[in-house]
Amino acid sequence: MSWIILIASGTLEAVWATALGKSEGFTKIWPSIIFGGALLLSMGGLALAMRDIPIGTAYAVWVGIGAALTVTWAMAFGGEPTSLLKVVLILGLVGCVIGLKLVDDSH
Repeated sequence: MSWIILIASGTLEAVWATALGKSEGFTKIWPSIIFGGALLLSMGGLALAMRDIPIGTAYAVWVGIGAALTVTWAMAFGGEPTSLLKVVLILGLVGCVIGLKLVDDSH
């Protein structure tokens, strides 16, 4: 269950990071509200997941999921330039997150 919570929290990290960018320095109300709610849920979920998952693994997975989803979303919908190299690097990041999960389960 901790891994499901961690994955959901990593996804919410991408939500709050994207909302933060859309808030334009907290001058837009709805992105600012979404940022605050997603931030609280994301951090709370990370804290819960860290009860069962080592801090280094949990934090790296949380950040990796958030970063990969944020960049992917920005490339697909936010006007961020896309390149083959970026896609390969994001896939490498996802592979590392999966690897951390596999290593954690084997120890």
